[in-house]
Amino acid sequence: MAGTPVNNATPNERTLNIWEKLYLPEIFKGLKYSYSKMSAPRYTFEYPEEQWYPPDSYRGRPVLVEEEGRPRCVSCGLCARSCPPLAISMQAHEVFDDVKEREPEWFEINMLRCIYCGFCEEVCPEEAIVMSKEYDLTFHDREEAHFGLDRLLVPKEFLADRLAFLERQKNPQFGQQWDFPKANNVHTLRNRLDYALAEAKDTDSAEA
Repeated sequence: MAGTPVNNATPNERTLNIWEKLYLPEIFKGLKYSYSKMSAPRYTFEYPEEQWYPPDSYRGRPVLVEEEGRPRCVSCGLCARSCPPLAISMQAHEVFDDVKEREPEWFEINMLRCIYCGFCEEVCPEEAIVMSKEYDLTFHDREEAHFGLDRLLVPKEFLADRLAFLERQKNPQFGQQWDFPKANNVHTLRNRLDYALAEAKDTDSAEA
């Protein structure tokens, strides 16, 4: 004796007609949607023939600022201490032919560890390490991913956009919500040198 067929339908389940059971209307709806998108404007790049140029706020691979042929870095070690994946290492040595007392003897970033968080840039008092716009990195082996001074140093002129962005981000209220002598905001060696240079120019202009 045949048993009674079991009804597995839920109480709110909709009954499909013959066309819906064939799924043809839904297939044609999907094809119609796909064809409509084929004629829409494209937002992709034909990489690498077409390159994407990031905005100034983009955090690409970290680089060291080279100023007047020397690294701006004073080897304070704050970037290495703040790096979450411990990707930065350095060794300092004393210098006697510059206004700063120390600079890196060697400086290395393991780009396989770097997570592009930007913490090193935030804690650097001299703005000596900044996030560049470079995002296309390829390596053939692990050794190539260890960037030393020869690959990290970038002239200051090539990083003008990023440095200007950091200046706007770090001092957004100066001259807007209140005014105070800019000398009050002179703390780092870089600030002192820039302030002294600006004062010397003002003095020369006044005397002329």
